[in-house]
Amino acid sequence: MSASEGNPAAGGWTEPRATALLVLADGTVLEGFGLGAVAEAPGEVCFNTAMTGYQEILTDPSYAGQIITFTFPHVGNVGVNEEDTETVNAAASSGVRGVVLHADITEPSNWRATRHFDAWLKARNIVGIAGIDTRALTALIRDNGMPNAVLAHNPEGVFDIPRLKRQAATLPDMAGLDLVPLVTAAQRYDWDETPWQWPAGYGTRESAAHKVVAIDYGVKRNILRLLAKAGCEVTVVPSTASAADILALSPDGVFLSNGPGDPAATGEYAVPVIKELLDRRIPTFGICLGHQMLALAIGGRTMKMKQGHHGANHPVQDKTTGKVEIVSMNHGFAVDPATLPENATETHVSLFDGSNCGIALADRPAFSVQHHPEASPGPQDSHYLFTRFVEMMEAEKAKAAA
Repeated sequence: MSASEGNPAAGGWTEPRATALLVLADGTVLEGFGLGAVAEAPGEVCFNTAMTGYQEILTDPSYAGQIITFTFPHVGNVGVNEEDTETVNAAASSGVRGVVLHADITEPSNWRATRHFDAWLKARNIVGIAGIDTRALTALIRDNGMPNAVLAHNPEGVFDIPRLKRQAATLPDMAGLDLVPLVTAAQRYDWDETPWQWPAGYGTRESAAHKVVAIDYGVKRNILRLLAKAGCEVTVVPSTASAADILALSPDGVFLSNGPGDPAATGEYAVPVIKELLDRRIPTFGICLGHQMLALAIGGRTMKMKQGHHGANHPVQDKTTGKVEIVSMNHGFAVDPATLPENATETHVSLFDGSNCGIALADRPAFSVQHHPEASPGPQDSHYLFTRFVEMMEAEKAKAAA
């Protein structure tokens, strides 16, 4: 558009009006162009370095209460579909509050797409902003930590900036928040869907050798699919299920799922349950928040991270084999390895910052990892952990039969 076209009367350029603002807790105001839901979204701002899988990321319940900044500039360009949602209840709202993008959304360019990304964001009530210097925002988070913020979208470009600044400055810190009630299942259900395979799509488990109860702190679909693929009959229970409820299902193993918020807050009611299951020698496998829950249950502690780990390209070493894996990460808290008891062995470690990424117990059949070995669309380096869980259940069965 020429200058005369922009403002013919004045013969000058009409500056585009911001239709969205990202207002940080320190008063910083970032202007951009709104997309998705027309609303205001408060949350903690983090950044994700993945180049693919934005639909899975935005439907991962572990992001409840957060605003995601994508470091990859082109997000939304392959649209969305009905198959790549990770939230088990596809009709439920996403846990994530908002999304921050560099480039505007283009038309879908993938044969699997069934909807435009912007329409999908509106349907899921996710507020978005484009036109942001996401590299500068990422650098700010790296230097200063994950800030609270309010993301506001108004097509008219009218904002009460002083009010938004006050709101952002008074948001509660993520530390101390139990966000699991926002994303956990309301009731028990069974799962038998297996992973996606070309050209058939998702399959159905035909037989099962082991019965697994998955405690839902915000579980992802692909975790349940890989448990089913490993030959497990999976029953999912809410995060508030008691040990008696779980034991009544006669599980061969228990899975502790991923989820959002401060693990210490969730641990107030989750840890006593896990302790009893461990005392009963029920084979236990945890991922992400489930890893942190296991650490808390044996007396360890967790700590808030400065910038967290969010992405699909994190190097982690399995210290039991020496193998280095590229994994998906999504967590803002970590287990403090210095607080782990003697019966816990550190099995995995991040090669980015040396933080703990896995433990195994010497006196009970239990292990867990901080990363997401099931990650869809990938990487798949850590799928072997589901086999390790099955082998643990088989070993306990053999001991019981001896």
